[in-house]
Amino acid sequence: MNTSETIIKQTKAFVKKELEKAEGGHDWFHILRVYNNALLISKHEKVDQFVVALGALLHDIADSKFHDGDETIGPQKAREFLFRLNVDSAVIEHVVKIIKHVSFKGGNEEQQFRSPELDVVQDADRLDALGAIGIARTFNYGGFKNRKLFDPSIKPNLHMTKEAYKASTAPTINHFYEKLLLLKDRMHTKTGQKIALERHQYMEGFLKQFYAEWDGEK
Repeated sequence: MNTSETIIKQTKAFVKKELEKAEGGHDWFHILRVYNNALLISKHEKVDQFVVALGALLHDIADSKFHDGDETIGPQKAREFLFRLNVDSAVIEHVVKIIKHVSFKGGNEEQQFRSPELDVVQDADRLDALGAIGIARTFNYGGFKNRKLFDPSIKPNLHMTKEAYKASTAPTINHFYEKLLLLKDRMHTKTGQKIALERHQYMEGFLKQFYAEWDGEK
């Protein structure tokens, strides 16, 4: 029978293989950072560490952004993988729910499922969208989608539906206002909130410098 350590080791190998050709902001190294963030946060929370670890490792196993918006592929792929490892059915269902609900869906989307384990994984994932790495990932994805860096005539839309958010082709700078700068106030854990504040302030400094350079002031 597989132990939790063995299952986590096998899960890491599976995810690393599955994402070996993934876009740079959603690759194995993103998963590893989220996993490490989740372990750090969970030290201060009353959670099932095994569920947190699996949820963090599998949360982006098939991100819908890279599968024509299909949100069913990731949860199904994770379910099938964990079933093959004979993971307890209750654990599988919890991990699948984490995968279904972890992602930011846009300004008006209400989350339909909550658990302490999801809170930890969600905070860990959101931290990787903030700070220096968050900035790097944002522009990497914008380049991947061939988006403009910035267009002063296109204003951020803070009231998008889930569908509009997913379909947006707005300049990369808009994404800071439509998602990244909103995350600080959506963290669930005290550890997540503390780290998020520091990274949020770093992004504010970046934007101030960006606009100054854009306008030729520096």
